[in-house]
Amino acid sequence: MRSVLIPGAGEQPEAFCYQVNGSCPRTVHTLGIQLVIYLACTAGVLITVLGNLFVVFAVSYFKVLHTPTNFLLLSLALADMLLGLLVLPLSTVRSVESCWFFGDFLCRLHTYLDTLFCLTSIFHLCFISIDRHCAICDPLLYPSKFTVKMALGYILAGWGIPAAYTAFFLYTDVVERGLSQWLEELPCVGSCQLLFNKFWGWLNFPAFFIPCLIMITLYVKIFVVATKQAQQISTLSKSLAGVAKRERKAAKTLGIAVGIYLLCWLPFTVDTLVDSLLNFITPSLVFDIFIWFAYFNSACNPIIYVFSYRWFRKALKLLLSREILSPRTPTVDLYQE
Repeated sequence: MRSVLIPGAGEQPEAFCYQVNGSCPRTVHTLGIQLVIYLACTAGVLITVLGNLFVVFAVSYFKVLHTPTNFLLLSLALADMLLGLLVLPLSTVRSVESCWFFGDFLCRLHTYLDTLFCLTSIFHLCFISIDRHCAICDPLLYPSKFTVKMALGYILAGWGIPAAYTAFFLYTDVVERGLSQWLEELPCVGSCQLLFNKFWGWLNFPAFFIPCLIMITLYVKIFVVATKQAQQISTLSKSLAGVAKRERKAAKTLGIAVGIYLLCWLPFTVDTLVDSLLNFITPSLVFDIFIWFAYFNSACNPIIYVFSYRWFRKALKLLLSREILSPRTPTVDLYQE
């Protein structure tokens, strides 16, 4: 990640990150600006951690929510929660102070976790799109096709592939030995810039674009089929109509989540690719804005659920009341009107 900020309003340039040769330049915000940024980032971290922690708790605690789709939601929320807990605090310090003060080991670990959790999120959203496509377009076979076992397989792939992919580039010397002509020069002292080079810019774009293309294609088909189902709803029995309506609402909600994901991550992903072609000309302040806009996506999903899912609001109400202590609460039917 870049660490040099461009001076602007309320900023004063101050020498270097370290008093050694090859140190990165450093820009220090005024105390008031620093305080505002720290408070804003802290609020974002708390929303991300607490919101996703509640999703993890709700799906784990309430038995009625133990479905394949909700297990995918739980795993997605876990990735977003861990991003807020393990990555964002250090990212906040780096962005405000414009330097990395935590050493090479934590730099590599931080970059690994950052990339892991972000790729895990997009893999899970892609798998959820496949689940919704099956539920809407093939509702009769859906219960037998998308089982808990299959969901667990998707979860394993959603974590395992990003973990192996990121470890390959961060903890092996294959890239340095075989593709040295693509890599940037050594970063200055006080930066934490491991993956953002020309090769990574080209590799990162398809890793983001291909799953997104799959999600967009599936949701277009889901929208077409759901529209036809809505026109035929009067011919269904009351119970089947209720199930179909609930499935369409779930697909719509998760479609909104995918749309917000695209809006949050597209600027950063496109900039990473374009910047590698133009010899990294994006100002560090702009780059920081793009990456924090992408981070903001991890706080969005619980907010979307609050406004879209009645079961989520009901679970939240139970959590905030004394009823959560009752032994009967885990078996409450959150879908009951």
